[in-house]
Amino acid sequence: MVHVGVMKTVATNEAKTNLSALLRRVKEGETVIIAHGKTPVAKLVPFDSAEKERPKVGEMLDQPMHIPDEAFAPLSSDELRIWGLK
Repeated sequence: MVHVGVMKTVATNEAKTNLSALLRRVKEGETVIIAHGKTPVAKLVPFDSAEKERPKVGEMLDQPMHIPDEAFAPLSSDELRIWGLK
């Protein structure tokens, strides 16, 4: 049975007593909110194993961008006028 999208709220003492059952429900796709009284304090959600780790500082995320040499060519008189630079 899959509980995708369903959200259940339990008190902290119930969560402590029934943790294995709650984890089973989460594994099936359900989200479980743990509340202290009426105040939500935690959320159990399924772990997404496909989720990528955050990149390290300086780590390349994609291929370097190629800028053609023409991009650095000076603008013509007409182009300067169109851009309001002449």
